[in-house]
Amino acid sequence: MPASSSTATSGRLLSLLSLLQVRRDWPGSLLADRLGVSERTVRRDVDRLRELGYPVQAVKGPEGGYRLEAGSQMPPLLFDEEQAVALAVALRIAVGTGAGIEEAAARALTTVRQVMPSRLRQRVDLLEITAGGGATQVGTEVLLSLSSAIRATEEVRFDYGAPSRPADAGPRPPRRVQPHHLVARSGRWYLVGWDAVRADWRTYRADRMTLRTPNGPRFTPREVPGGDVATFLAARFKGSATADVWPCRGEVILELPIAEVAPFAGDSVVEEVAPGRTRWLGGSWSWAALAASLARFDAEIEVVAPAELRAAFAALADRASRASAGQR
Repeated sequence: MPASSSTATSGRLLSLLSLLQVRRDWPGSLLADRLGVSERTVRRDVDRLRELGYPVQAVKGPEGGYRLEAGSQMPPLLFDEEQAVALAVALRIAVGTGAGIEEAAARALTTVRQVMPSRLRQRVDLLEITAGGGATQVGTEVLLSLSSAIRATEEVRFDYGAPSRPADAGPRPPRRVQPHHLVARSGRWYLVGWDAVRADWRTYRADRMTLRTPNGPRFTPREVPGGDVATFLAARFKGSATADVWPCRGEVILELPIAEVAPFAGDSVVEEVAPGRTRWLGGSWSWAALAASLARFDAEIEVVAPAELRAAFAALADRASRASAGQR
């Protein structure tokens, strides 16, 4: 076969494989139109893909057609440029998820990068992605088992955290939770689920869970409050039962330049009211925590509102006075 004919056939096979990957069923006539060849050529190309290990099945029907099925082994895959870059980015991020797949992700990234065209390698190499340090490791089997229970809508049973009861108190009964979402946040994995006994939504760190087998009974899925699990989880971490807002919010004037306040403002709002004076609006999970976080600025503080924040500062001052005098 002439080189040009071989090259054309190889390119057509790649195009055919790309089409089969993006749609479940393809009529033979439509494939022929898309590739600009006869249906007979499509049949020959399908046979070539099968010889390479791709499980292309014939689809029965008025027009007939083809479908790319899952096979018994992993054949070579084909990605377009956007998919290849997205895969490389995802593999880099995977190193910081704490899912126990860091080494495998690094090897997969090396494999993908080696077969990329130089222009795509340059795009990927220019990406500055730093995995967050301190990711807590979770066994891959734990994550897979939790994901499976979520899909099957089966209750999970597990032990949680370190034992805290005396040895003679006997074994602690397992917790039972209806799992709804598995979420990665700040280097940790969390299970969000409904505790039917407490009639409340609960959040558990996956690295502290020791799963029991078998799973419990099936359940009817319910929606997390607000409908968005990311917002719900963020709200719980702020101590809020509903919206993603701090339950205790206040406003103060700090006798500091805004340049000395802004780097430590977090999600608070700061604005300069005069040279050397900064308005600070923010929140925390409790009034005591809010007062303590503001006291770290080591500056004069004028409380604008509310009264609960003034009371928290008074209580903090009393405790600080007793601590300085060695009292309790």
